[in-house]
Amino acid sequence: MEKFSLSETAQWPRLRELAAEIRATSGSDLLDSRRAARYRLEECGIYLDYSRNLLSDAALDALLELAGQSPLAAHRDAMFQGAAINNTEQRPALHAALRANPAQLVADGLGDFAASLKFQQRDIRAISERIRAGAWLGATGKPVRDVINLGIGGSDLGPKLACEALKEFAHETIRCHFLANVDGEPLVSTLRELDPARTLVIVASKSFTTQETLLNANTVAQWFRERLELANPFASPHFIGITAAPDKALRSGIARERLVEFDESIGGRYSLWSAIGLPIAVSTGYANFARLLAGAHAMDEHFRRAPFASNMPVILALLGIWQRNLLGAESHAVIPYCERLGNLPGYLQQLDMESNGKSVTLAGEPVRHSTSPIVWGTTGTNGQHSFFQLLHQGTNRVPVDFIGVAEDSLSAAEHHRALLANMIAQSAALMRGSFSAQLSAWRHYPGNRSSNVLLLERLTPETLGALLALYEHKTFVQGCLWNINSFDQWGVELGKQLASELLEGQGEASNLDPGASLLLEWLRW
Repeated sequence: MEKFSLSETAQWPRLRELAAEIRATSGSDLLDSRRAARYRLEECGIYLDYSRNLLSDAALDALLELAGQSPLAAHRDAMFQGAAINNTEQRPALHAALRANPAQLVADGLGDFAASLKFQQRDIRAISERIRAGAWLGATGKPVRDVINLGIGGSDLGPKLACEALKEFAHETIRCHFLANVDGEPLVSTLRELDPARTLVIVASKSFTTQETLLNANTVAQWFRERLELANPFASPHFIGITAAPDKALRSGIARERLVEFDESIGGRYSLWSAIGLPIAVSTGYANFARLLAGAHAMDEHFRRAPFASNMPVILALLGIWQRNLLGAESHAVIPYCERLGNLPGYLQQLDMESNGKSVTLAGEPVRHSTSPIVWGTTGTNGQHSFFQLLHQGTNRVPVDFIGVAEDSLSAAEHHRALLANMIAQSAALMRGSFSAQLSAWRHYPGNRSSNVLLLERLTPETLGALLALYEHKTFVQGCLWNINSFDQWGVELGKQLASELLEGQGEASNLDPGASLLLEWLRW
């Protein structure tokens, strides 16, 4: 890939000058009707208002010029055409291909992938429809009523988010449970409420070596042995495996006919569109899972075809670059004003920080600028009564994404009106601020705090798919401009390796710091 550095671009000195100018500008002076009309986009059922950013027209134009002269367009084309853009693992990143139509995949040179995807989606549909119809029977002949998804990271966060967000479409009697943490309490508490004869377990692990997932799977298998007297629970109809490593899954005892594979080029945090999304199809029905894919594909096409100036992922990414690299924002808050999107901040934490939390360029050289901000947040209006004090009057400047739903058939009209009024008011207050010489200093609001508002027409499978794809592509664009690999995650390996050595009794004092050694002594290990 072409070498590229933000700080060496022709636009960078000018952008730094513009950033210095904008810091001296009052945010309230930027809030005019002309700007509001220009700083908005509408696509795929999502309305983006970015007029309340501490940003000038000149800065936006310079950012767009920078993007146009960067390798972004070439990298984007390479991703959609299946090039090995994950250079440290020599793999493509094919998550967008999971929601493309077969003709498009063939045109992009991905005909073989299209053929394997057809079988994967056939399996997702067949399994989910059998479960939902009451035709998936356990070892005692009873139909499944509860489905436990055992996964962690991308094998948990995406499906869990989608199932909660789309609860309007959930099956009346089939319940999906998500267990990720190696902490045994949630697992024990969940099993205590379930009937093993009517419980199905999905073991979701790309590598089928994930320590937490396999430990949880073995514990649940022991529950089946004790309660149903199954000699080999993994071989029973109570276990399904989803993996990119079928040989390892087969060695665990899971029957091949209850194994669903996906491609190793699908990163975990991008995998809900694959067989990892089986719980979504179980909960909402395969037709709604297909609608989720269609919504994401619509955003893919927008990202792929639209000019940068009207390209929603590109605009969001450039706003993030502006805030992080030129205005010095160290964190970014995501505040959904919809309780069903409560898992979105956690999902985006992995998507953004695991993708772009890097300090080495594509060429293996040290990065000379900041990369991913710290992503955090919770739902509004709850957040207003906890950390919004810091957002309004703290010394940290934290850009915010406010996310709302225009129409919500599951809510009450009075409640929903209050919810959206609070969201819009918070965004306005952060930028406008408030000052009066008659009020004490602690009653002043400095303003100049940037935010975006994203409004979904309704929370449907299509708009949820488009929203998640929007953030995927935003993350990708920023990775391109930071010249880093957004598709590996080597930073998670060292801690896992040391933990495995400790559990296997191979950890030596030389591998640990003195404080860790004392902790082991205190634990009497």
